[in-house]
Amino acid sequence: MNNSTAPTIIVGGGFVGLFTALHLSHRHYSNPVTLIDPQERFVFKPLLYEYLTGEMQDEQVLPRYEELLEGSKVNFVRDKVNSINLEECRVELASGLHYNYRYLVLGVGSTQGYFGTEGAEKNAFSFRTQKDAIRLEEHLRECLQQASQTEDAEERRSLLTFVVTGAGPSGVEMAATLADLLPNWYLKLGGNIRDIRIILVNHGTEILAGDVNAHLRETALNALNSRTIPVELLLGVKVTAVDLDGLQYQAKDKNEVETLSTHTTIWTAGTATNPLIESLTQIADENKDKHGLPLVTPTLQLPDFPEVFAAGDCAVVKEHSFPPVAQIAYQQGAEIARNLIALSQGKELHPVNATMRGTLMKLGINNGVANLFDKIQINGKTGDLIRNGTYLELLPTPVHNFKATTDWLTDEIFHRYHSPKPIATQRKNRTATWIGGTIAAIALIAGAVALWRMTQPSPQPQPTQEQNSLEQ
Repeated sequence: MNNSTAPTIIVGGGFVGLFTALHLSHRHYSNPVTLIDPQERFVFKPLLYEYLTGEMQDEQVLPRYEELLEGSKVNFVRDKVNSINLEECRVELASGLHYNYRYLVLGVGSTQGYFGTEGAEKNAFSFRTQKDAIRLEEHLRECLQQASQTEDAEERRSLLTFVVTGAGPSGVEMAATLADLLPNWYLKLGGNIRDIRIILVNHGTEILAGDVNAHLRETALNALNSRTIPVELLLGVKVTAVDLDGLQYQAKDKNEVETLSTHTTIWTAGTATNPLIESLTQIADENKDKHGLPLVTPTLQLPDFPEVFAAGDCAVVKEHSFPPVAQIAYQQGAEIARNLIALSQGKELHPVNATMRGTLMKLGINNGVANLFDKIQINGKTGDLIRNGTYLELLPTPVHNFKATTDWLTDEIFHRYHSPKPIATQRKNRTATWIGGTIAAIALIAGAVALWRMTQPSPQPQPTQEQNSLEQ
């Protein structure tokens, strides 16, 4: 195929890939666009905790690609990319199909990293996909069920000890969520919730160290300590092995290895380079970082292959490292689309200047923190509402984010307060207080979301004299 007539191929349907595709479609990109991903559904990873707890449903957190791309000119192919030949501009799929491309966008993200820890990949639970969330929920419920029926005190203690490794944002959010969720589930089985232990294990001596959320450390610590079951911290230790009955760890200043008896180890520590990226041997070593990630130019192109764009967790911008968070990937997708259109029109490409607009963290059921532009920090139930509302409004298409947000708000206002609350929130007169707080929070959500979105690139086409113009 003549590459001048070949399509633009996008590999990976995460934030980078999906938003690149949507922006190209909405801005009337002249070349055919094909998005390839092995999954049926887009995974809104920041809201997987709400999916685990039942606070949100799959339609909100895990919309189908076909739904998100409906009405667009994007061709979606559900398949796995086995290999890419950068020199021949060719993508090979697991099904045996192949595509030649004119331009290629890599947005495959990273995979879970285990630092070579013995047994971790086999025996620990990851939390990155819908399958991970379903598998973890089933396991947690089974542990609680068995614990409620066993007469063996030692076995019960092991079943009710839940360990989260890695005290970055994912680990903190997971530990805080479990510390409210599991007591709620166990109480319904007639168990003593004080038998439950949630332990957050970390190699460093502080939580959120070196992360964009580091300034929220004290807020997070207070939240972990005030959950239904306070979260225990085991810091400054290295996990050396994980098996089905526990994990082994070693303190930095000690020689002996200790064992923590548990049936549940949830691994949130670290990431690894996607195997597809590792297979790109045609990228020169000097154009890779120490982890094997390709270094890209400020316009997010591979130096040796300028027809290839890469962003998100699977690439590093030379001399300008971006944090691996959804809002950065969201902006990068929009800017890749802008530069692809510029290429198609023979115009100059522009550097991608993605910026942080603040941070949002879940710190338990109905509890969170919204830090907007490092100027406004809102904690508690209101912070959680702002976090959820902001994320839902960033979902890929206007129709979907409106439906997801209204469904969620309807549930929050008219249904959720009729359901049993987490133990920590069972207080007198809580219903009236909660409704009042929700109404106030909705007003704050509207303002916070508007402020957030004003500085985010919109996938909607703006009225222009020329449909293909890049000006908004």
